[in-house]
Amino acid sequence: MIGGGQGKGELRALLQRHGHRPNKALGQHFLADPNVVDRIVRAAEVGPGDRVVEVGAGTGTLTAALAATGAAVVAFEIDRHLETLLMEAVGSLAVELRFESATPHAISGLGAGPWTMVANLPYNVGTPLVLDLLQSNADVVRYVVMVQTEVADRLAAGPGSRRYGVPSVIAGLYGEVRTLFPVAPTVFFPPPDVDSAVVEIVRRRDVPDLAAAAVRLASIAFGQRRKMLRGSLASEFDDPIAVLESAGIDPTARPETLEPERFLRLADVAGAA
Repeated sequence: MIGGGQGKGELRALLQRHGHRPNKALGQHFLADPNVVDRIVRAAEVGPGDRVVEVGAGTGTLTAALAATGAAVVAFEIDRHLETLLMEAVGSLAVELRFESATPHAISGLGAGPWTMVANLPYNVGTPLVLDLLQSNADVVRYVVMVQTEVADRLAAGPGSRRYGVPSVIAGLYGEVRTLFPVAPTVFFPPPDVDSAVVEIVRRRDVPDLAAAAVRLASIAFGQRRKMLRGSLASEFDDPIAVLESAGIDPTARPETLEPERFLRLADVAGAA
């Protein structure tokens, strides 16, 4: 096992020593299974010389295991009540603890990459953060993150799937997504009401120039996903049928049938129109 981890007994004792109870408002479900921690760290494939950013350090079980690999870890945690607990958990390991919100701006301020994000992401902020960073920060080159299973399905979904939507388009244009393994609620304290999964996203080195424009068009189209594209994009183009046909897209199609690359083609034609 790479870095050990806190089992439920150790976690409960740690919380009790520091007088901390999980905060539901912050979505705190602390990872309490050394085997899952080990699998995440192995999947991250980090070691000496690597720079890791963690979001939602919690009780530090994943933080300490990542640092034990020799990687330099910057761990964000918004709950200052966990400060003394985290100091105990990480000890003298090479961890920089930041008690602030892990916004895209804060992560961009860490300096030039490459960075790997490894995290048990808080459910209430994790997905928007990853999608924002994919689009705005080329220094975070890889993500190994735990999210709700439903979110993992959305990120990895292809056209035609009921899970396919704007997150799928963003992930497809900016990265390559792979679901690594499922995680049961029982490995958390307290257990959440949903299943989780660990996903890997590798950011593309060759992000298309029109990716942002394609995402904007996808967002408009999926905003009215029950409509045909000629209807959902009517406010965007004077003649949506002509633009769609010029892009080789059936105006009667719906957004969930278009691959991310088709939205790119649409952005290209729209820009030239």
